[in-house]
Formats: sequence, structure tokens, C-alpha cells
Amino acid sequence: MRFFARIRLGCASWLATGMTLSAIALSINPSAALAGQQHGDRGAVFVQTNDIHGNAILAYRRSEDGELTLVGRYPTSGLGGTEPGAPTDALSSQGSLTYDRHHDLLYAVNAGSNSVSVFDVQQTRLRLMQVIGSGGQFPSSVAVHHDLVYVMNAGGDGSVNGYRVDGDRLTPIAGSERSLGLDNTTPPFFLGSPGQIGITANGSKLLVSGKGTGYLDAFALGPDGQPSTTPVNTQTGPVPFGFVLDRRGRVVLTDASGSANTYHVLPSGALTPTGTAAANGQAATCWITEARGYFYATNTASNTITGYAETPHGQLSLLNANGVSASTDGGPIDLAASPDGSRLYELNGLAGDLGVYAVAPDGTLTQTDTIGGLPAYDGSNGMEGIAVT
Repeated sequence: MRFFARIRLGCASWLATGMTLSAIALSINPSAALAGQQHGDRGAVFVQTNDIHGNAILAYRRSEDGELTLVGRYPTSGLGGTEPGAPTDALSSQGSLTYDRHHDLLYAVNAGSNSVSVFDVQQTRLRLMQVIGSGGQFPSSVAVHHDLVYVMNAGGDGSVNGYRVDGDRLTPIAGSERSLGLDNTTPPFFLGSPGQIGITANGSKLLVSGKGTGYLDAFALGPDGQPSTTPVNTQTGPVPFGFVLDRRGRVVLTDASGSANTYHVLPSGALTPTGTAAANGQAATCWITEARGYFYATNTASNTITGYAETPHGQLSLLNANGVSASTDGGPIDLAASPDGSRLYELNGLAGDLGVYAVAPDGTLTQTDTIGGLPAYDGSNGMEGIAVT
């Protein structure tokens, strides 16, 4: 059994908590399905409140120019959660709110009630279809690949649990649970919890990043969706956190020590770097997304976003020599891009707002708006999770 070390490097371990929680100033019927798409609309942005007293999803209409309009609030029928010691975000994970584009479903973790909520997505409107047990304690990340969905549970020993999409609901895969061997508390200490779960582009491997171990674990996935008994462990850096897949199916992984690197997943499940890690000179590089073929990572202790370009062979390089593509409000955490990559949306955990950026063809970021009134993190409660359609 492996144990997470309580290392000092981590997302925003340099920042103090204790901020005042911002109220969400909404005069919207929580359960109403409000006005749908209008002329010029492009899609939606969904933000998870992760409220420990009652989790909910905020729905924003997204216009062609990236402008956001709040149009709805949808309870998950579950509770949010908070990992002790987390300085800027409550769940210390990526992928807590995941959009399934193939099935038009939205998956939201309820860390405080050990469940996952499944919403049907109709433009900006959500319909709660199911609340299902996560199979473990303190779920904090969800991955989807075609009809396969996996949930990462961060509490206790930690686990991964598999499901099949059945219409607009999830059905557990018998025998799919695998322990992560973490020996955590519930909720887990934020540096001792896993960072994210994901599935490779070909569906052959289930990946889990370990902030405390320095490993990225890869379980082989069989045709029945069941993972291998034990994973292959690859040491990637001091604090591996969030990851995305590039256009060639490689894993682009952040490290909270202030860098990112690209990895090829071998048939054995071992990962091999395609280049050298690209250090950015920033503090607590954690969340990452792709837009226009570039990669953008938030540095939650530096209040900045770093942009990376990638060569065809997978080597990352900084878009800006100083590692700063944009400055943000306090405590940048989750981020996501529009499907065409022209807009980037990022949550600021301490400030309690959402930054909107235009992404130029050369990767340059220009901030176009700030959306306030979101729940700021105060050390015991705060938002986590963003998805864009």
C-alpha cells in the first residue's frame, strides 16, 4: 500500500485562507428551466457551487463574442465538500464537473454526500436525471470516454469506480472498483488527495494523478470496462495535478512545483516524457485546458495563467518568456475553453469571480470580462468545477 507524503509543495500552500464567503446574488427560481438559446448564442458555461449546505450548478448563456449571462441555478440534490488545508479551492481536483458531449449529459460530484448527479443538458437548461452513489468516499473527479464513465473517490483509501451510460443515466459496472491505497482521512488532506481521473484517447488506460506520491497511475481497461487489478506507476514530478490529452492522444500534465510536460502512454501503461518539463517561474501550477492547440494552466499562488505551445513531437514551450500569459484575480483554479478555442473561462477561488478571455490565433490572451457574484472560498466552503458547451 502506498501512502501520500505530506509534502510542502502544493497548490497555493503559500497562501492564507480565511476569506469571507461571497453570497450568490441571484433572484432566479432554482428549479426553473429558463429561457433557452437566443439568436447569436453559442452555448453555455456551467459552474459548480460545491456548497457544503447544498450543491448546485449555475448556468450561463454564452454569446458569440464570449459574453456570459446568468440564466439558471440547478440544485444537484447533494452536498459539496472541502479538503482540509486547501488554500484556494475546496476539492483540490480537476474534473469535478464534466460535460459528456456525446450524450449531452453533465456529471457533478457531491463530495459531501458521496454521490454523483447526472443532468440532461438542453442548451443552457439542465434537468436532473439521477443521483447515484460514487462507490466510495469524497468523489472529486469524473472522466468520460464514449459510454464509459469513471469516478475518482479521494477519501479513505481512495478508489476508482466505473459506470456505463444507459440512456440518460449511469449503471455501475460490476467488479470495477479499485483501491488507490491512500490511507487518507475523509475528507482527505488536500496535498494527500489524488488530483484527477482521466481516460486515454483510445480508451485503453484509466489515469489517476497523485499529488502526494508524485506518480501518475495507469490502469489497463478491458473490453468490459473493468480496470486491471493494479496500476502501473510512473514518477512524473513532485506534485502532479491536472492533465488533458493533446491532439495526438498524449498526456499534458501540470506539476504544482511550477511546470508542465507531455507524456506518451506506452502499451504497458508506463508513461514516457516526450520532452523536458517546461518550468514557468510561477507558483502552484495546477489546472490546465487546451484552446486553439495551445495549453493554458492556472498558477493559483501567483494569480496568473501560463500559456504553452507544443511542437509536433510534444515538447512544450512558454508563450511568454516570463511565464505569464495573463494576470487574474485572486486564486485562479478551474478553467475551460469553448469548443472552437476562441474563448477561455477561468474561476478565481478567492475572488469569487469568473474571468473571460479571448484567445487569439497566436495564443495571446486578452481579458474581455469578469463575472462576479460567485461563491468565494473561505477555507471551509467554495466553488469548484467548470464546463463549457
